Amino acid sequence: MDTLFYAANREKILNSFIVSSIMGVLVFTQTFFINPPMFADDIKIAHISEPSPVIDTGQIKDKILNEFSMETRAKNFDEKIKKKYPKAVIADVYSGVKHIKVTKYYDGRPVRINIVEIDLKLADDFELKPALSSTTNNLRSRRTITTIAKNTNSIVAVNGTYFKPQTGVPLGTLMIDGKVYTGPVYDRVAMGIFDKGFDMARVQFDSELEGSKNTVKVDNINQPRMLVTHVIVYSKDWGKTSPASPKYGFQIAIKDNKVVGASYSSLTIPDGGYVIVGPAKLLRPLAFEKKVKLKIGTSPDWKDVKHIISGGPYLVKNSEVFVDMTAQKLGSVGGKNPRTAIGYTKDNEMIMVAVDGREGSSVGMTLMQLAHLMKSLGCVNAMNLDGGGSTVMYVNGKVVNKPQVRGGITLSNALVLAKKIN
Repeated sequence: MDTLFYAANREKILNSFIVSSIMGVLVFTQTFFINPPMFADDIKIAHISEPSPVIDTGQIKDKILNEFSMETRAKNFDEKIKKKYPKAVIADVYSGVKHIKVTKYYDGRPVRINIVEIDLKLADDFELKPALSSTTNNLRSRRTITTIAKNTNSIVAVNGTYFKPQTGVPLGTLMIDGKVYTGPVYDRVAMGIFDKGFDMARVQFDSELEGSKNTVKVDNINQPRMLVTHVIVYSKDWGKTSPASPKYGFQIAIKDNKVVGASYSSLTIPDGGYVIVGPAKLLRPLAFEKKVKLKIGTSPDWKDVKHIISGGPYLVKNSEVFVDMTAQKLGSVGGKNPRTAIGYTKDNEMIMVAVDGREGSSVGMTLMQLAHLMKSLGCVNAMNLDGGGSTVMYVNGKVVNKPQVRGGITLSNALVLAKKIN
């Protein structure tokens, strides 16, 4: 409190000093340009006076105050991290980005933890976002976290959401730069990333294919089929062709809002278009529509969301420990294991955690232990990501934890702090 009070007073004093200094400069400038000093040459040559330059004092003041404010913010961030982790090894990654290494003990057994805390207002040259392993956005791809980080020019990365091991296709909602690549699975929790912060909720798909006479509810996009009754959209990111139709199924290929193909079997996915697969009784009438439109949305309706990454289960919800493992059909991820988690504080600072496990020097954590850890770190909302053999953290060019496979297994996707593209 004393530090913040002192900083506030300093800012008021600096503000007064800036205003006084600017006024002094203006008085001097006016005196110099309106009544310039007389020199011997002025008697011989008549000079036409140029108009006085216009000085925007507001911009000058805002710029100086902003630089001062960021300096104060960076100092407060540094002091807060030191106080929060008194016995940890703390490394500076970038302005507003700290890497913390700490060992905690649970029931007398050690757990090795790597943490990254990010103040995105300080690290404003970087953007937090999900990243696919493929540089061509092909969902059927797997690469190491080091490759994903380097491909995205990232200084921090952790493994992302669950994925199908055989293909690499992410299992759960994944949106990057406003484009939905995959839809939700089992109504699992997801984090939305906005320009000015974050949100976390159990996300559902709220989409439909609309024609002039018929409208069909769309259940998912680029995901494995759960029920024969589901209507699923497959884009070019899925692959060259759509999967086989379910029993009594039908498929329609659409490009530029026009039906370009229809079949009871797999279809080639058109460039810039998609194939929609579902029950014939629902889709066949749409095959004769002159124009159809796909409307993609989520519930809750996250307006202006830029990126979404899903996981599960919840760990912290509204500042309280909340582990809904059964509700999200994640019974198989119990026990003490390597863990990856993300969360954010009331000040919208991001916290990324990687816990090593399955070895004597680090036995791993249960989901409940992880939830209590995330709450203790100040998270108002937090969620579990894919863990076990997938848990890996990358900071400034190297893997900083000790995954079971050296360098980490190949991954489908990651959450990265990537250099912004101007």
